[in-house]
Amino acid sequence: MHAHDHGHGHAHGGHAHGAHAGGATLLLALCLTLGFAFVEAFAGWWAGSLALLGDAGHMLTDSFALGLATLAAWLSRRPPGPRLSYGMGRLEPLAALINGITMLIVIGAICWHAVLRLLDPQPVSGEAVTIVALIGLGVNILAAWLLSRGGNDLNTRAALLHVFGDLLGSVAALVSGLVIQWTGWLPIDPLLSMLICGLILASTASLLRQVFTTLLDGVPDRLSLSQVGTAIAAVDGVGSVHDLHIWSLGAGRTALSAHLVIAPGADWHQVLPRVQDILEHDFGIDHSTLQPESPQIEPLVFKRAWTRHEAGSAP
Repeated sequence: MHAHDHGHGHAHGGHAHGAHAGGATLLLALCLTLGFAFVEAFAGWWAGSLALLGDAGHMLTDSFALGLATLAAWLSRRPPGPRLSYGMGRLEPLAALINGITMLIVIGAICWHAVLRLLDPQPVSGEAVTIVALIGLGVNILAAWLLSRGGNDLNTRAALLHVFGDLLGSVAALVSGLVIQWTGWLPIDPLLSMLICGLILASTASLLRQVFTTLLDGVPDRLSLSQVGTAIAAVDGVGSVHDLHIWSLGAGRTALSAHLVIAPGADWHQVLPRVQDILEHDFGIDHSTLQPESPQIEPLVFKRAWTRHEAGSAP
């Protein structure tokens, strides 16, 4: 047996409607976050507050993240073409790569100016910082509320995590403004700006790691190659699995290819839908390419293989 069989997830009307609603919610949250990021950046420059400028940088980072999520929600509805047979999902990691590199430059610039401020403190308008930070806190709470009602897909959940990070940045800027108002201690502003930069650096490093994993066709973080292999090998009619590969197509889609050694007496046409069902419902893999092989064809010794015995004893 050498035929290749392809399994694909099926789109339903309700799913398409949910994707459209999720995209609209992401777009609204993007407008709120991006709009206030520019307001906060101007206010930070006017008030002389690095904390506000740092929080504006954080919100700008998350605006890009929301923009990528919005783009992914839109691109996921576009069908593949004769030249782009997988669609345009890979635009998402490419844009994220540019976003991540840009934010590393922003982080370096803010930290450098923070060190200069610590060595030579400058006057900061605590009242302006407090007012702008309070408004930012309200904007972030509204964006989080919108996203929490916008759906439970991966893009929306990731965007919601970014907005929670913005909430922390607004709280830090608020603390800076209040401390300056009450005590006049100016070093709090650059110190909190470096704290906010730490938040940006953590999210940017995580973003870049996911980007490189996607661009190198690595296994998505939410999946384990070993767990998927043992789950397939445990399907009735499958003798063993080898040449297993899992990678991201971008825009929330995951692909898989594998060779399946069919157990003696098993019917491939019954085994295939069982494997596809497990891949789609247990692991969210909506595009699979599975090649059946007869028991007489043994995998090469250097190929990682999962057997039914291993699947039965796996935790």
